[in-house]
Amino acid sequence: MSVRLAHGIGDPPADRPVSAVVALGANLGARAETLDAAVAALRRLPLTTDVRVSAPIETVALTLSGEDENAPRYLNAVALLQTRLAPATLLDQLHRIESDHGRVRRERWGDRTLDLDLIAYGDERIDDERLTVPHPRAHERAFVLRPWLDVDPDAIIPGRGRVDALLAGLEDGAS
Repeated sequence: MSVRLAHGIGDPPADRPVSAVVALGANLGARAETLDAAVAALRRLPLTTDVRVSAPIETVALTLSGEDENAPRYLNAVALLQTRLAPATLLDQLHRIESDHGRVRRERWGDRTLDLDLIAYGDERIDDERLTVPHPRAHERAFVLRPWLDVDPDAIIPGRGRVDALLAGLEDGAS
C-alpha cells in the first residue's frame, strides 16, 4: 500500500510547522559526543525550530536475531522538533547527518556510529518505498518509547495509541 502525501522529495515546505519525532542511537565510538553533535545538527536544519531532546538511556543492542548482550551497548534518545521540511527532505537530512558522523550501511540492524530514524511526522501516515511513518516498529521498542515520554508525556503514535500505554504494555509483557 502506498499512501501519497501533499509532500514529496522536491515539494515546497509545509505552510506551517509540523511536529516530527526523531529517534537517535549510537553504539560505536564516542556515543554521547556523537548524539550531542547530531542534536546540534538537527538544531541547524533549515525551516526547523524548537528541538527538544530526551535524556539518553543505555540499552542492549538489538539485532535481527534479538537482543545481543555481547554487542556494544546503545545510547538512545528522542528528539522532538518543529519543521516545515517535507518528510522526504527531512529524511534526506537525517541520512546526511548520519553520513557526516561516519554511518556506513553494511548490514541491517548492525552496529553503527549513528542511527537517526524518523518515527513520526505530525499525524501523517506515509508508506512508500523510501519512508514509512509512523515508524512500523516504534510501538514495540522501549528504547524509543521511554525517551519519547521523557520529552512528551502525552505523546501518541498515530494509529497505535498513547506512548505511555504502549510502553506499559511492553513492560507488562516482559514480566
